[in-house]
Amino acid sequence: MTTAPFLRNLAVEDARARMLAGASRLGVETVALEQSLGRVLAAPVVADRAQPPFDASAMDGWAIRRADYAPGKAFAVVGESAAGKAFSRAVQAGEAVRIFTGAPVPAGADLVVIQEEAARDGDIVRFEAGEDPKANIRAAGGDFRNGDVLLEAGAVIDPWRLSLVASAGLAQVPVARRPRVAILATGDELVPPGATPRPDQIFESGSFSLAALIAAWGGEAFRLSAQADDAAAIAAAIAPIEADLIVTIGGASVGDHDLVKPALKTLGLELVVETVALRPGKPTWSGTLSDGRRVLGLPGNPASALVCAELFLKPLLATLTGADFEVRLNPARLVAPLPATGPREHWMRARLAVDAEGRLTADAFPDQDSSLIGVFAQADALLRRRPGAPAAQAGDTVEVLPLRRG
Repeated sequence: MTTAPFLRNLAVEDARARMLAGASRLGVETVALEQSLGRVLAAPVVADRAQPPFDASAMDGWAIRRADYAPGKAFAVVGESAAGKAFSRAVQAGEAVRIFTGAPVPAGADLVVIQEEAARDGDIVRFEAGEDPKANIRAAGGDFRNGDVLLEAGAVIDPWRLSLVASAGLAQVPVARRPRVAILATGDELVPPGATPRPDQIFESGSFSLAALIAAWGGEAFRLSAQADDAAAIAAAIAPIEADLIVTIGGASVGDHDLVKPALKTLGLELVVETVALRPGKPTWSGTLSDGRRVLGLPGNPASALVCAELFLKPLLATLTGADFEVRLNPARLVAPLPATGPREHWMRARLAVDAEGRLTADAFPDQDSSLIGVFAQADALLRRRPGAPAAQAGDTVEVLPLRRG
């Protein structure tokens, strides 16, 4: 299969742009609030009620009129205001209402004296709160007001945002449909975990990590049975699959056993990326089948596949769900020297730390072989080295992409 030269050795940003071209949110569905965690909002969340909807006490104490206050002055106890049980009338001159945290401040009152500064004797209470006590009142609308946009479309609902949506009173939430992502690993050498491998075989691991990442990034992943290096079998495995995106692992290079692209050519594959000027991950490719299904081909080496998942699969899933997305790189101080990079962009597995001066540091692992899963399991960042970068010295500033761990 021949391809146009302009599809090969693309810069990372160019390759990513080509993969995302024409992609957009797939659809919208409404889910119950308790099922919305991790989903992407498909419409803004707008408050139709202030929070709190009333002036609320910030402390346990006594609600009075500030104009009446004087140290040691006696006030008549006329009732109480508790959360969900408001005092029913306005406070008059010389009156005090026992009040509890979160309870509505009665009309007429504009000061809550905390209980530690009060002394009650029957139906009389006196205060010693100094000459100008703190109000201890949370104003109505202090968190948000009626009509405020609480969350924009594209926000991912995390536990904190879930609380915000609930506080706005929404029982159901419009969210983006999750992309269905099929994962197919290929290679004569692969056997599933739990099987008994021959001496020339290894356990297939890439589909498990990718499925977990896809779920964490808002997709719905399902793993297909790994296929041997057989073009007809690969095409037959993919042809009937209902998916928005197909991710293949392995068979992505130019060797005699790299048959995924030729196999998918029989399904109408049109490539938009053939190779990327990237280390690790040069064989990464992408295209579209004749029926519109997108395909992302990842290298078989685990580190290559995981690096390219961060760089290409994650933003593609964000685009298909309408999520806000940006590749955010952080500056860090290099711990040990690094050699010049050569013609390809290099994303190195690294360990982050904070030095004695509070600065983020990055230490690239000395062995960056793309087959090493153990190194990736210890890494908590990818360190970016641009093409043609000169040797870097300890203390130089480098760019790092933190990895989500735990």
